[in-house]
Amino acid sequence: MITESYYFHFDVVMQILEAIRNDKDNVCLSLDLNLTQKVWQIAQDRLILDNDAQIDAQIDTQIDTQIDTQIDTQIDTGIETGIDAKQLETVLAFKNKIFIFKNNMLTPVEVRSDGYYKLVPTTSAPTLEINGIKMHRSKDIDPLTDARLKTQLVVAPGDLVLDTCGGLGYSAVFALKAGAKKVISTEKSPAVIKIRNLNPWLKKYADNCLELIHTDISQEIDRFENGQFNSVIHDPPRFTSATGDLYGKKFYDALFRVMASRSKLFHYTGSPKKIKSKKNFIKNTMKRLEQSGFKALFFHENLQGIYAQKR
Repeated sequence: MITESYYFHFDVVMQILEAIRNDKDNVCLSLDLNLTQKVWQIAQDRLILDNDAQIDAQIDTQIDTQIDTQIDTQIDTGIETGIDAKQLETVLAFKNKIFIFKNNMLTPVEVRSDGYYKLVPTTSAPTLEINGIKMHRSKDIDPLTDARLKTQLVVAPGDLVLDTCGGLGYSAVFALKAGAKKVISTEKSPAVIKIRNLNPWLKKYADNCLELIHTDISQEIDRFENGQFNSVIHDPPRFTSATGDLYGKKFYDALFRVMASRSKLFHYTGSPKKIKSKKNFIKNTMKRLEQSGFKALFFHENLQGIYAQKR
């Protein structure tokens, strides 16, 4: 029985089925959501997933033959080594859904609770979708590039970083890559945390320098010390009546308090073009930040958020 996790979605399955139809012996693709690419063996109508049956793209014919013999022996003796075309075809009915294959079962990466949460494939790292709305930008920019540009704007080597509303953790990852000595990332949604824990991207970078806290940042922030953080990435859900506190002056006052002198803030707001009172929304948000003490405020249209400094 295969106990490792493999990730399948529409585009990946199409590659596999095309290789099977064309009688290919192997196919090169990613089964960890674009973290890595490998060459995987195909035997009959089955994609082989056990480590011993994987081959390198440069493998020679002699070794290739030996592996084929090994695979045939495993199939003949009833050892489950992969996933067959019939199972894979079930994925094709869901074009924007990711499935985990583990313990010989295909399970969608989704949570149905107070809303419908699911992991959605992109050309790079997957994005989170809640009730049909993507939580990361993926149309004009991929989630990783977006996270990298935001963190580079405010994070300096050696910083202690606060990442509010951390979601899948991409901002936290790139804050570490930008040189942060430690990142504290908060997320209050149990559904988001469950999906985040199934996303292989965060697992790759998680270490002692990344502290993930399951909490509501609007309450947790009162527990942080004055001037504790050198940089802050504030990435709240889109503005609604339920999330309004994260855009309010009281919360901005708290952010200002926990930030050190000369520290920097990036506050994601989303595209004002998608907000009815687009001009006033950004203007009023910047005004509240200024009233809380922030300086050098600037709206980065390409990043859809506000840059500010504590001076």
